[in-house]
Amino acid sequence: MTVVGPFGLSVRDQALEADVQTGLAAVEAGLLDATKSEIPFITEAAQHLVLAGGKRFRPLLVMLAAQFGDPYAPGVVPSAVVVELTHLATLYHDDVMDEADVRRGVPSANARWDNSIAVLTGDFLFARASHTLADLGPEAVRIQSEAFERLVTGQILETAGPQGGRDPVDHYLDVLGGKTGSLVAVSCRFGAMMSGADESVVDILTQYGERLGVAFQLADDVLDIASDSHESGKTPGTDLREGIPTLPVLHLRAAAAAHGRPEDVELVELIDGGLGDDARHAEALRRLRVHPALEQARRDTVRYAEEARAMLAPLPEGYAKSALEELCDAVVHRAG
Repeated sequence: MTVVGPFGLSVRDQALEADVQTGLAAVEAGLLDATKSEIPFITEAAQHLVLAGGKRFRPLLVMLAAQFGDPYAPGVVPSAVVVELTHLATLYHDDVMDEADVRRGVPSANARWDNSIAVLTGDFLFARASHTLADLGPEAVRIQSEAFERLVTGQILETAGPQGGRDPVDHYLDVLGGKTGSLVAVSCRFGAMMSGADESVVDILTQYGERLGVAFQLADDVLDIASDSHESGKTPGTDLREGIPTLPVLHLRAAAAAHGRPEDVELVELIDGGLGDDARHAEALRRLRVHPALEQARRDTVRYAEEARAMLAPLPEGYAKSALEELCDAVVHRAG
């Protein structure tokens, strides 16, 4: 048994392990090649986050989904490069929007250079992803463009907030479906499609990826509150301090509005009063960690992960299916 990929995924078959490791190594080489420019400064900026590492969660899903067809088909690795380049580009833009100082343990591009360089570098990565995508055919271009539209729509909806009295939790879950679920779904779809898997398999894996992507983000929401370590790749309470709405806080607000318990209203007021002060931040974290809203967010995470696992039921038994099921368990474990 060998551990590869994010969450310490256990691969119990030597042939699958070899395919995954070979594929991920080829993706890494493809990322470095795609981020090179004749202008050294652009190469430096474009490779900034590539060289910082990362889970490579989306390329891993491409490789596992490709196991249901020919994992060595020529479009598999390039499609994994496309989804990871797209993901990296969104990180450059997200860091500008969030005014983040650190990403993946290194200074964010906007902190190292400035916002303009970060935004333009993200655009450069989108352009390089499109260049690679063009070689994969018009169907791949259409799929990616639709996913990218959903991703941007999710970002816009998050920025605008719920409209017309819509339930904030429902709104947030829709946002995550666009921002995170869409690209994770495409990762699974590309892997299966490029490998020549049956259309029914492609559809199953796409739906699996959509749900797994949302569960993955919800687990991050829980970790932001619950973790005392750096499991999420960020200092615990980062989203809370920055006022970014996450599911535990949204559940807290709903409980305060519905029941008016003084302790809930007081905690909402504490959060809304700003958490720049370390003592206020620590107090908000302490109280959220024992609040039922956190457990409710955990249950939502489990629900999406279980829905993802259930989607896999029609697929033939094998090591690839087991690995995809294990990813569902790993997401739940992160939020446990």
